[in-house]
Amino acid sequence: MNLIVHHWDTDGITSAALLVRALKLEEFTNMTAPIGEFRFDERIWGAIEKAERLYVLDFNVPNEVEKVRVPTLFIDHHTQPRIKNPLVEQVNPSLEGEYWPANSLVVSEHFGIWNAWSALGVVGDIGEKAFGLERVRELLGKGGISREEALRLVELIDSNYIAVDREAVEEAVGVLLSHPLKELLEYEPWVKKAEAIRDAIEGAVSNAGERNGFAIVHFESPFNIISKVARKLVWELGYRGAVVVNGNFHGKAQVYFRISGKEAERINMTEVIERVRALGTNAGGKREVLGCVCERDKIEDVLAIIEEYLR
Repeated sequence: MNLIVHHWDTDGITSAALLVRALKLEEFTNMTAPIGEFRFDERIWGAIEKAERLYVLDFNVPNEVEKVRVPTLFIDHHTQPRIKNPLVEQVNPSLEGEYWPANSLVVSEHFGIWNAWSALGVVGDIGEKAFGLERVRELLGKGGISREEALRLVELIDSNYIAVDREAVEEAVGVLLSHPLKELLEYEPWVKKAEAIRDAIEGAVSNAGERNGFAIVHFESPFNIISKVARKLVWELGYRGAVVVNGNFHGKAQVYFRISGKEAERINMTEVIERVRALGTNAGGKREVLGCVCERDKIEDVLAIIEEYLR
């Protein structure tokens, strides 16, 4: 069995679709982790035991990948250590000090397959800034997808993980493989979710506070909207960064710290991630982002670390 474990967002889903198309896989199983948690749960480990070949895409779980016992291709773009497991082929430009804005580009480069999915992964990860990249504009143009349509497609695809619908995230890979992109703009299950989510995001953003040019937001919601709220505050409203806390996400807490490109030159996010992980949290991220899921009583400990960098 070919098993694909991928991140739950647009970049992870398009990466999985690109890999399936590149390798012409007719039989495969694709899975994502519990939404918001950077780990393999029992369901994934059970599938890995039955797999002949494992692919891990856009999912920053190097500690988990070190433990696999099947041949594995690990393609990622997040900051992470070099894998020592001899069964694992690790493809990650960050190991050579390179910054790639999306994993879909790494997959496309590795396999030599380029289409509008490659570009959507970038739009999903860096938003409006993606349209400043010539390759993104070129791929969307060839696919007949406008700027507005690309943003809407990302909103629709991401609605599955934001609604914490793990099954729908996994189904999204098949939906992408079996539908022209234009048709997905009217794909009803995604459209309904996106409408409810948009209302929740606007409500959180409208309640943001500010400290030294950084937005601070606390709210409670069953929707996984922390990254969307942070992106809106930094990319659209111009804050130096955003600290977003969902204090009750299905009984857990989420903390998300996003900074602008300029602030990334000052703040060592790898250091922040390591310090937060040392608290015993599930944390990951990249050059401009820290995402963390923790017990609710650890919120103040996580924030105490982040607040040291808000100067």
